[in-house]
Amino acid sequence: MTMAEGMAPDAIAHYKEFLIILGAAGLAVPFLLRLGIGTTLGFLIVGFVLGPNVLGRLVGHVPFAQALVITNPESIRALAELGVVFLMFLIGLELSLERLKLMRRLVFGLGGLQVVLSGAVLALVAAVLGYPPAAAVVLGMALALSSTAIVIQVYSDAKRLGSNAGRASFAILLMQDLAVIPIMLTVLVLGRHAGSSMFLSLTTGFAQAGLAIILIYLVGRRLLRPVLRRAASAHSSDLFVAAVLLVVVGTAALANGAGLSMALGAFIAGLLLAETEYRRAIEAVIEPFKGLLLGAFFLLVGMGLDLAGLMAHPVLVIASVAGLIAIKAVITYGLGRTFKLTRSAALETALVIGPGGEFAFVILSAAAAAGIIDYPLQAKALLIVSLTMVLIPLLYRLARRLISTMPGAATLPVEAQAIPAPDPYRNHIIIAGFGRVGHLIGSMLDEHQIPYIAVDNDPALVARERKGGFPVFFGDAANPVFLAKCGLDQARALAVTMDSPARVDEVTKAARAEHKDLKIIARARDERHAMTLYLSGATEAVPETIESSLQLGESLLVEAGIPVGLAIASIHERRDGFRKMLGRPDRRAQRAQAATLRKRSPRRKAAKPAGQK
Repeated sequence: MTMAEGMAPDAIAHYKEFLIILGAAGLAVPFLLRLGIGTTLGFLIVGFVLGPNVLGRLVGHVPFAQALVITNPESIRALAELGVVFLMFLIGLELSLERLKLMRRLVFGLGGLQVVLSGAVLALVAAVLGYPPAAAVVLGMALALSSTAIVIQVYSDAKRLGSNAGRASFAILLMQDLAVIPIMLTVLVLGRHAGSSMFLSLTTGFAQAGLAIILIYLVGRRLLRPVLRRAASAHSSDLFVAAVLLVVVGTAALANGAGLSMALGAFIAGLLLAETEYRRAIEAVIEPFKGLLLGAFFLLVGMGLDLAGLMAHPVLVIASVAGLIAIKAVITYGLGRTFKLTRSAALETALVIGPGGEFAFVILSAAAAAGIIDYPLQAKALLIVSLTMVLIPLLYRLARRLISTMPGAATLPVEAQAIPAPDPYRNHIIIAGFGRVGHLIGSMLDEHQIPYIAVDNDPALVARERKGGFPVFFGDAANPVFLAKCGLDQARALAVTMDSPARVDEVTKAARAEHKDLKIIARARDERHAMTLYLSGATEAVPETIESSLQLGESLLVEAGIPVGLAIASIHERRDGFRKMLGRPDRRAQRAQAATLRKRSPRRKAAKPAGQK
């Protein structure tokens, strides 16, 4: 027997869990998506089916089921924890000061009150039910949070994230994500000082955590940006990906070494990079990793669902699920009306915020590990949270149906219409390439107060232009994920200004594939290149050779005594003629013209070696 034959079974067994995760992400979840089930719920369902409570029970009767069952959930816990770490890093990355300033009233007002009131009421209920004070506080804080992943996905799929209910829900979820950090610190402190005074423990613990956070912030501020700048200067996407992963995991490990949670360290790293030129490129890099690792997290959650508790006490579990949703929904609806939301927006927001969220799993697991709550209570709470999360899409549909029956539901007061969008960049211009041409276009847009985002893959140029006050970001404009992070779906137009014809072609094709109706103005080298760009989907291609000839001709006409107005009119007429010739919608005619131009263009003969005739 060869070495390869002897190692093959062990290798398959070693990588079985990882293969199952990839199979769930590549096969099972896409199938569930076609049935109308979201990605997050898809991973929950797959984890439940492949866990020890469903297929795991068949292993003894059906031998081949062993290959599909994750018999040891702990084997993927490290990947699941990384999923939460990457999620918190992206949350920190999205918390720009500009966004918080735009939404401060809803985030800190509506969102802050929702977290505090919901946590207090739920903790009071837990105390009335007989749980110790520390356990009641942890339960209240954990159950007060909602599912950022599922709610945002529901609104994104419905293309209603910019609606009044979508924006209000986004603001509350944003505040809840911010609240995770002090909640996790509270759990860590309570676990370390279980036998001492709660007030003294919290004061001492938060002081120590504050010093550790300040240290991580100072070290990260000096190191993170230079690391990314060196990786970007190598002009290698692989090295940049490696540097980003090093930043995320390294900062998380540093926080863990300081006695804090890994998620908190990643969150701080995200905050440090939120205002830098690398933000959008990092988002494009992290997104695929975050999706797969979060999938592992929800897969682990699904495997931990034990419906035996539901079967044993169905009335109690169903009553707990309904009670949790009702308490949070009533509080959210009342606060929504207080903050001038319409009845329809407040109702919709209340129903989607009512269920529990993914961070409850993190908080309750940490609390159980610290001895604040016991594992049977953790299992009951996680079952209730999971069942409420499964109901979110149904609650959203119920809200939309109830709103349709409300009289005057479409009438919105001025306060509700004034809710800011989650992302300040809407109806803006994207400039791909910020060299000489891109800089000039940006200056003209600034002069007319037109919002824009500029991108370039030269880190030195980006750093220099950002010091000059221009909104330039580092990244690859030919990457569809990066273009999406720049708000391509909300952009008014895209200007492609690179001096490399190949790069202009790549960006034009990528943008047109992602957005069929986007206006794309591209810089062309000559007529032949302009023809290629029109075939690639450019709305307007501007050949440099033609424009320089027209400007030269205009100057000559004026110098020859032709009035300026007539000279300009003549040039405009010529320019329109070239546009019609190059940009006619008939693709066959365009291809024929391109072939004609290629035939007419002079071809250089290869130089003969010396001595040959």
